[in-house]
Amino acid sequence: MPDWAILSSEDLPAVDRDRFAAGVDQFNQQAFYQCHDSLEDLWHDALQPQRQFYQGVLQLAVGYYHLSNRNGKGAAILLGEGLAKLNYFMPTYGGIDVAALVALAEEHLAQVQSLLPDGLDRFVWHPIPIIQINVGYLKDS
Repeated sequence: MPDWAILSSEDLPAVDRDRFAAGVDQFNQQAFYQCHDSLEDLWHDALQPQRQFYQGVLQLAVGYYHLSNRNGKGAAILLGEGLAKLNYFMPTYGGIDVAALVALAEEHLAQVQSLLPDGLDRFVWHPIPIIQINVGYLKDS
């Protein structure tokens, strides 16, 4: 575990909140490719620990994008990588219920892995992936 993950309980910088909120809205509307586009610049510009947090969310979005296109291998890889990064931010970080996001993504990843290589057409999108935000956190302050 990186030292900064242990030491830091910082929230998202105020300057990033609107950009991150846009990506969260896209994720929650299952616009995963657009979410990736929105979060990529934010991720590149960020410093740790926010950089790893943004990358983890971005990788989940790309994993779900692959899944929506029936690319099971790509989905499994990106969901796994995103989960590995987000596990450092449990249970909450930056107003996000990371524990709920991780738990759902873990369920989806297990389902994908059980359906590979040829059964992805039986994937059940229930519950749908969603990022739960503490109300008002990203828009206030």
